[in-house]
Amino acid sequence: MAPTFLMTDPGHFDVSYTINPWMSPAAWTPAHARAARAGSAALSWALQAAGARVEMVPAVPGLPDLVFPANAAVVLDGVALLARFRHPERQGEEAPFRAAFETLKRRGWIDRIVELPDGLVHEGAGDALWDETRGVFWTGHGQRSDAAAAEVIARTFGRPAVALELASPHFYHLDTCFRPLSGGEVLYYPQAFTPRALAAIEARIAPADRLIATRQDAEALCVNAVCLGRTVIMARAPAELKARIEARGYTLVEVDLAPFILSGGAAFCMTLRLDLVSAPQGVPA
Repeated sequence: MAPTFLMTDPGHFDVSYTINPWMSPAAWTPAHARAARAGSAALSWALQAAGARVEMVPAVPGLPDLVFPANAAVVLDGVALLARFRHPERQGEEAPFRAAFETLKRRGWIDRIVELPDGLVHEGAGDALWDETRGVFWTGHGQRSDAAAAEVIARTFGRPAVALELASPHFYHLDTCFRPLSGGEVLYYPQAFTPRALAAIEARIAPADRLIATRQDAEALCVNAVCLGRTVIMARAPAELKARIEARGYTLVEVDLAPFILSGGAAFCMTLRLDLVSAPQGVPA
């Protein structure tokens, strides 16, 4: 089965409210809307050129951030743990994303849909990154998701979860500042984490596998990348970061995602991988 990603039609994407420091409705123009459609198409093309399939969720008027399906759910081994959003501006996304997963289940892409316990907030794969090399989830909390969600994720998927507290409202989801790569390296921005979270990262990731993002890298939302085999797809990258990624043997594909960065999201936020498995079939994790 080809790698499969969920994306959302950007037809109703804009920046019309402020729920993070990146967002400025006064800066949004019709030109940004046109560029967003082009950027989404370019990202979809880059995924398909790397061998992936793309499933598209329809746009919904009044839900501009529906374009970030990484926040819709955590998906592994055919199980989808649906998100619950903290901000009222995004809570309307829960119903259309639920409907999308019901459709995926009928089509055989998803085996089981799971609800969070009542009262618990967790914003999907944006705060739960599967690390294939280490066989763990890295989970973010402190800005958008509750710390207690790590235990729920571990119980739901039967895999360990390492909770990391986020220290900056600019890096409000873990996927904005932390990205495991297929070769075992992890690209991350240390200033986005509390000292305790950094200690947890350093205890589990060997120094040789730590790729430290600079402030310039992080502010370009390049850590918010998609890794598909040896291909890394991200927003336009500083030259030094591009050289470091390519020196590790990856092919770096850059996409102009400037309109989405105005909302605080980039390549990873705009996608949700549907076919992740915890171990190859027949091989214990």
